[in-house]
Amino acid sequence: MVVINVEQFDALILDMDGVITETASVHARAWKRVFDEFLARRAAQTHAAMAPFDVDADYRRYVDGKPRITGAQSFLAARKIDLPAGTPADADTGTDTTANGLAGRKDRYFTELLAREGVHAFPGAVALLHDAHRRGVRLAVATSSHHGADILEATRLADLFQVRVDGFDIDRLHLKGKPSPDMFLEAAQRLGVDPRRAAVFEDATAGVAAGHAGGFGLVVGVGSGPQAGALLENGADEVVADLGDVSLQGVRT
Repeated sequence: MVVINVEQFDALILDMDGVITETASVHARAWKRVFDEFLARRAAQTHAAMAPFDVDADYRRYVDGKPRITGAQSFLAARKIDLPAGTPADADTGTDTTANGLAGRKDRYFTELLAREGVHAFPGAVALLHDAHRRGVRLAVATSSHHGADILEATRLADLFQVRVDGFDIDRLHLKGKPSPDMFLEAAQRLGVDPRRAAVFEDATAGVAAGHAGGFGLVVGVGSGPQAGALLENGADEVVADLGDVSLQGVRT
């Protein structure tokens, strides 16, 4: 159990996928479909064996927490595949000849999965957010997703947050994606809080590395098993299995 005294912290800044909502697995499945289709076509052309995308290991190592284009390029580089970045317009066509095209195709697959399966928030996260709100703690969500607003509305949690920084802000403000701390620092600035008096919650190694690099007062990783160790190694101060293992004390005036 991680206990946070809200008299020592002005704000909580949370990633969304895998921390607040059960959408990280949906992202991973959408990426698997994209990459496996791409790798299968490439294997057929080169007559090489195909190693499919690992929905757990590859997603966490190369994609999780990063902007779509960065995640696509990271995985392709790991497979020693040199694919042009292309332009944002390629995302509309879903071409498999550029990284932007693959990222656009992934977004369509993700949207299809959400429409079919719906959005679910973790009970522990919902309880923590409502408790923080009652205690007068400011809240922000910092996600690389372009679906942040829609997902928070679907879970009826949007009104709890004073600030949302998402994929559209990355594009508009030219923010560097995680593990750069840009998104978290932007959220802290909008909240009007010193990063040293804000706690960051992340399930991705790139995310905890970003929180650590940004000088935040507390970086809490969310994960279990081998992932818990990876989060600690990459900058988490504490690790919990889910936000139900976080307790708040005190009340802000």
